[in-house]
Amino acid sequence: MSWIELLGFATGVACVWLTAIQNIWCWPVGLLNNGFFLALFLQDRLYADALLQVIYIALGLFGWWFWLHGGRGRAALPVSRTPRAAWPALAGLFAAGTAALALLLSRGADWLGAPPPDRLWWDAPTTVLCLLAQYMLTRKWLANWVVWIGTNISYIGLYAVKGRLLIAALQVIFIAISVKGFRDWRAGLGSDR
Repeated sequence: MSWIELLGFATGVACVWLTAIQNIWCWPVGLLNNGFFLALFLQDRLYADALLQVIYIALGLFGWWFWLHGGRGRAALPVSRTPRAAWPALAGLFAAGTAALALLLSRGADWLGAPPPDRLWWDAPTTVLCLLAQYMLTRKWLANWVVWIGTNISYIGLYAVKGRLLIAALQVIFIAISVKGFRDWRAGLGSDR
C-alpha cells in the first residue's frame, strides 16, 4: 500500500461525505481524489482506470460550476428527481457505452492495461455506470445515489481481483455514505416526495 493510495482513500471518503451533505467543497476534494487515483492507476499501468479519472476531472469541473450556477436564474442547483425523459437516454448511453468500451478494451488490452477477456463484461459496464452516475450527480438528480450504490457493489469484487484491497474496502464505505446521501437528498425534496 502506497501513500498515494492512502491519500486517494482519504480524499475519496471526504468527497463522498461532502457530496452526501451537499457541501460544495465536495468538488475540489473530488478533484484531489481524481489526481491521486490517476497517479496510482498510471503507476499500476491500469490505463482504462486512469482515463476514467481524467474524465472525472472534467465532470468534476462541470459539476462544481453547475452546482453553483445551474439553478433557476443561475442560482445554486437544488436536488431534483431524475426526469423521466432522461431514463431512456441514460439506458441507451449505458448500452452503447458498454459495447464501445468493451470493444476498445478488447482491442487495446496491451496499452490500456485492460482486464482479461473474461472480465470485460464486468469492467466495461461498471465504468460506463460510473460515468452516468457522475453525470447525474452533476445535475443533482436523486437517483445518482442508486446508480452509485450498484456500481460500488460491483467495484468491491473488481478491485479485489486487481489486488487493490484498500480501494475495494473503500467501496463499502462509499455504499454506506451513498445510502445516507440518498436518504438526506430525498428528505430535502420536501413536498415533492
